Amino acid sequence: MPHTRPVSRIKRLILSIHDVSPAHEDRIARLIEPIERHAGAARYAMLVVPDFHGDWPIGRYPTFQRWLRNLADAGVEMFLHGWSHRDDSVHAGAGARWKATMMTAGEGEFLGLDQAEAARRLREGRALLEDITGGPLAGFVAPAWLYGEGALAAIAAEGFALAEDHLKVWRPADGRVLSRSPVITYASRTPARLASSLMVSKAATLALGPLRDLRLAVHPGDADSPALMSEIDRALKVHLRRRTPARYADLSPEGVVSAARPRGASPA
Repeated sequence: MPHTRPVSRIKRLILSIHDVSPAHEDRIARLIEPIERHAGAARYAMLVVPDFHGDWPIGRYPTFQRWLRNLADAGVEMFLHGWSHRDDSVHAGAGARWKATMMTAGEGEFLGLDQAEAARRLREGRALLEDITGGPLAGFVAPAWLYGEGALAAIAAEGFALAEDHLKVWRPADGRVLSRSPVITYASRTPARLASSLMVSKAATLALGPLRDLRLAVHPGDADSPALMSEIDRALKVHLRRRTPARYADLSPEGVVSAARPRGASPA
């Protein structure tokens, strides 16, 4: 009788595309191509921004809405990813100011919000995206993975199924960590950041091999760099020799969201 490896020991790769917006439609399509070629159709998540930088309200782009609905119907997990993705807060503490300037270039929208404002953006964003996609969202991920205390409280209070930061995926309702896993991501704003991204990505294929879970996140700007696109293709190929492409829902024993919905399904 053939030996079957226990499910609990299967190594997983969780893939996501950030900053999904009509502003980046062509770039997102270019990112989907290598992901689906290596991982298969709909084996990734999309992190959707309702009104990117206040200039790209999804509600004004019906063709883009239909595209998102079709992807959701096919099984792509949809996350709310802020409201505008732009940080318009005044940060009082030195730690928050450091994060807002050093860990991102003015994109940490949910780092400085109080609970009431964070909750308002969460409610409006979820209502919009669930109407567009026809089903419940998989969860919420803050822009730049940066959360302030108000945002953390609001995510839990608003009942989002999942959230993640640079090092883990957790369930906001009770704080249960579902996966302790680093996220590999890329940057190309400067030649130094590009070089660092390439170096870290190559090292990760060896150094992070023993971990059960690994997350790989791509952004629209990656599609403009031939060097990054080549590295993303290489990383996907190597990681998926050893890992199974997984959904965020696979991290929860209960199954956080349905992997796929019939066309026309309504939000729960």
